[in-house]
Amino acid sequence: MRAITVPKPGGPDALVWADVPDPEPGPGEVLVEVRASAVNRADLLQRQGLYPPPAGAPAYPGLECSGVVGAVGPGVTGWEVGQEVCALLSGGGYAERVAVPAGQLLPVPAGVDVVDAAALPEVACTVWSNVVRLAGLRAGETLLVHGGGSGIGTFAIQLGAALGATVLTTARAGKHDRLRELGAAYAIDYREQDFVAEVRRRTDGRGADVILDIMGASYLDRNVTALATGGRLVVIGMQGGRKAELDLGALLTKRATVAATALRSRPPEEKAEIVRGVWDEVWPLIEAGKIRPVVDHRLPMAEAATAHRMVEGDHVGKVLLTTR
Repeated sequence: MRAITVPKPGGPDALVWADVPDPEPGPGEVLVEVRASAVNRADLLQRQGLYPPPAGAPAYPGLECSGVVGAVGPGVTGWEVGQEVCALLSGGGYAERVAVPAGQLLPVPAGVDVVDAAALPEVACTVWSNVVRLAGLRAGETLLVHGGGSGIGTFAIQLGAALGATVLTTARAGKHDRLRELGAAYAIDYREQDFVAEVRRRTDGRGADVILDIMGASYLDRNVTALATGGRLVVIGMQGGRKAELDLGALLTKRATVAATALRSRPPEEKAEIVRGVWDEVWPLIEAGKIRPVVDHRLPMAEAATAHRMVEGDHVGKVLLTTR
């Protein structure tokens, strides 16, 4: 088969479309004939040599894919050759085929094109596991989503709105109309506005009940300030740095919680549990039309370098790489 390889870490041009050995599904695995994969920030870091795949994962980038079942390994039940699926991966999505643990497989939701389904697994699992399972977002609460124009952000806005929360988001001004269409009650221009002041203004001074943050260190102090009493801050990215000082006094006063999580490094059984929750709780919302994949561009897999430049630049939603 062919796959995107990284012979030497570097910029987007380090990505090479090359011939590689075919994968074989082992016990408990399913072979997926890939129709599309999606570009995630983790792929950019892996390309630069900063985020190697976990032990045992394929060396190629790609944390999610969609396609059809090509073969079923020993001990697998419930999946059939030819069935349209999408999958959460530890790596290997930038390829024509990938072997996936059966517990990380999802059916393509009714009403969603098989190519566009590649935009769903990573964001759905990340957002649901953090915003719903960990932070416990409830109807009537306020959710603040940083980076609203990203793949994570566009999904979190939709899921929060579908669950009955009031969603606030930060993004460049040019993206605000799109984000309001997805369900954001108010969009904050992080370049021109103080998001803490805007959150207080939009919540009558109470603050946000849940904050989903991709920035990390540079936003930590302001995020704690923006939390409501009993609020929950979940950090899932470090685009703004790794280390910052945390005011425990402010946290204690608000009886607030700060958590930080990663998805890729979790063991297969934990990923399978998350995938099952997404299948049970999120897939019905997609099939009901309350959440949809948000796709900025679709490019041939061989043009992965161009796709990485798009993700490093200005986009809304996901950039997909297709094998056909």
